[in-house]
Amino acid sequence: MAIVRRKCFISYHHADQDEVSQFVRSFDHEQDAFIARGLGQEMSEDIINSTNTDYVMSRIRQLYLGDSTVTLVMLGKCTWARRYVDWEIQSSLRQGESTTPNGLLAIKLPSYEQGQKDFPDRLNKNLKQNDAQEDCYARWMAYPSTTDQLVNAIEAAYQRRTTHRKWIVNPRDRMGYNRQC
Repeated sequence: MAIVRRKCFISYHHADQDEVSQFVRSFDHEQDAFIARGLGQEMSEDIINSTNTDYVMSRIRQLYLGDSTVTLVMLGKCTWARRYVDWEIQSSLRQGESTTPNGLLAIKLPSYEQGQKDFPDRLNKNLKQNDAQEDCYARWMAYPSTTDQLVNAIEAAYQRRTTHRKWIVNPRDRMGYNRQC
């Protein structure tokens, strides 16, 4: 059976660029597990030159999120503190009459410290918080050890776009500034 390669928007903190680039090289370029969309060395060459954050977010939605179906949040030590990661997750979770949200899957990078529990707040809001909650929208995983493991997790996130969208938590407020890590 052929693998369906989903278009995945890659959200990450640029301090983790080397690990993210290795992830994209390994799983997109070499293993064909997904099609990477986003900003970075291993992805598109399109650069958005502007200091206007509304314009930048609009262009990211148009150029990268618009044709992606799953957002992969690459978790490093300080990912939780980055405003652009929050904004990208917020854009990914948008839904409406003619808008289907992206599936949301977080992946711990190899440098993610053992025992660390700092996820971006908007991601946390979409993860199961306690036993009282029936289910949730997002999932997280350790760094994949096989291509099949990653493909299955991406496909599950893709399916949750319709089967679990009622559990999306996406407040309108967004992070104004990066936090201290």
